Amino acid sequence: MTTPVPQTAHAIETSGLTRRFGNLYAVDGLDLRVEVGKFYGFLGPNGAGKSTTMKMLTGLLAPTSGSIRIFGQPMADADKARAVKRRMGVVPEDFALFDNLTAREYLTFIGRMYLLPIPTVRERCQQLLEMMGLENEEKKLTLEFSHGMKKKLALAAALIADPDLLFLDEPFEGIDAVSSRGLRDTLKRAVERGATVFLTSHILEIVEKLCTDVGIIARGKLVHQASMDAIRHKGSLEDVFLQTVGSEQAEAHKLSWLEE
Repeated sequence: MTTPVPQTAHAIETSGLTRRFGNLYAVDGLDLRVEVGKFYGFLGPNGAGKSTTMKMLTGLLAPTSGSIRIFGQPMADADKARAVKRRMGVVPEDFALFDNLTAREYLTFIGRMYLLPIPTVRERCQQLLEMMGLENEEKKLTLEFSHGMKKKLALAAALIADPDLLFLDEPFEGIDAVSSRGLRDTLKRAVERGATVFLTSHILEIVEKLCTDVGIIARGKLVHQASMDAIRHKGSLEDVFLQTVGSEQAEAHKLSWLEE
């Protein structure tokens, strides 16, 4: 890893974390604990508060109230937050790339922003481009990339600094099967080496295969949290998810003409 993991049991801790937009509580009093070295799946229906939570955890959005600690460091302290961010990799909901750079130029820029040595940046750029299937797109600017290609580049940028903590918002959306398999294997190896991954995804099969722990958010509140082993004793992740947030909604919105 880039730096030693501090002696703290939790990579992520929040207390009463709240974000309000006018009268709407997007996140409402969230108390979250994610241990170091876990592959944590953060699930919920659309509009539940997943992306808002991730934006607050990564410093992209200020909380209305409550506190956040990453590796024991308070994110409200600007100096400590800056040091912690050097150890993060992030793929946000709305990833922003530099349109007039090639994939290699963009990854080189990101690597140097993390203060990686130039030989290290070159080596990692090549490996990441190959893993993501972008090695033959040297002449294209990111402006010309498809959505899936842009997602791959954002993922590569999140991985280049070998972060201790990865925040991934829907990382497998729009990714082809070959790259998806490579990414899953890479994330598994990162966790085996001690990294922590915080993942949001609507693809429950992937979460069930990859994650060690799961939290479910609904209407801005954490409504269920358990290890994947505990969930498997109750059935599938889909069963638990629907029992927690979705079964009543599915019943209420059946189409009458398809029931005849």
